[in-house]
Amino acid sequence: MMKVKVAEHSGFCFGVKRAIQIALKTAQQNKKVATLGPIIHSPQMVSHLREKGIDFIEDIDDITDETIIIRSHGITSYDYEKLLNKKVNVVDATCPFVKNAQEYAKKLTIEGFQLVVLGEENHPEVAALLSYVDDSAIVVENPDSNFDLPKGKKIGLIAQTTQIEDKFEKLSVKLIRECKELYIVNTICHATLLRQESTKALAHNVDIMIVIGGKNSANTARLAEISKSENCRTYYIETSEELKDEWFKNIDTVGITAGASTPEWIINGAKKRILDM
Repeated sequence: MMKVKVAEHSGFCFGVKRAIQIALKTAQQNKKVATLGPIIHSPQMVSHLREKGIDFIEDIDDITDETIIIRSHGITSYDYEKLLNKKVNVVDATCPFVKNAQEYAKKLTIEGFQLVVLGEENHPEVAALLSYVDDSAIVVENPDSNFDLPKGKKIGLIAQTTQIEDKFEKLSVKLIRECKELYIVNTICHATLLRQESTKALAHNVDIMIVIGGKNSANTARLAEISKSENCRTYYIETSEELKDEWFKNIDTVGITAGASTPEWIINGAKKRILDM
C-alpha cells in the first residue's frame, strides 16, 4: 500500500495565522472590511475570507469607507501615506518578521551601509521594504548573477524573509570578497527555514514530492526548488484537483510539503485524494 508522509513543518506559519486571525476579528467588529491586496498568497484562503465578508481591494483609489487591513507582506510607505490621507480605519496585519527586515533596512541605510537585499524586486514584501530606504539599495535575486557595487562602500546584507539560506550564505561569501566591511543580518524567517529543512529531509526518503501552495507564493516556489535540488521528482500544485493518477504509478512513498500560506484543509484534502487513488 502506498504511504503518504507530510513534512514535519508545513502549512501556515505564525505570521500568516496572525494575519488571518486579525482579519476575522476585524470583520466581527466592523461592517465593511477589505484587505489591501490579497492578505496572503493563497487564492483559496482569499476566497474563504470573501465568504466571511472580507474582500480585497487592489487600488487605494477604489477605497471608500471600508476598514482596511494591511496584508502580511506589508505595503509601501507611499501606499501607507495614501491610506492615512483617505482617513479610513487601518488595521495592520504585517508579519512582525517582515517589519523586522524593514527596520534593519532603515538602520543599515542610515548608518551609511550600501544595502544589498537578497530577494525578488517585484515581490510585494521587497517592494514594501525598498520604499523605506533610499534609491541606492541593490536587490539580488540570484547570488550567481553579476551586479555592480559602489567602490569603497561598506555593505549591509539582509534577505527577503522567505529566501533560501544556502543562497544567503553564497551571497554573503561573494560580498566578503568585494568589501572591507560587511554587516550581515539574517532576516530569513525561522518558520521559513524549518519548512525548507523539513522539505529537504523528506525529499531524501520518498519517491515523489507534492508541493502545495499558491502559484504566486514565493516561499512555496522555493520548497519546490529545494525538493528538485535533492533529485526528487516534484509536482507543484495549489489544490488536490490538480493531482494526476499517472504520477503515482509504481510509487511506494509520497511526500507532501506546503508553503506558509497553505491552509491545513488543502493539505489534508490532497493527502486524502492520494490515498484514495
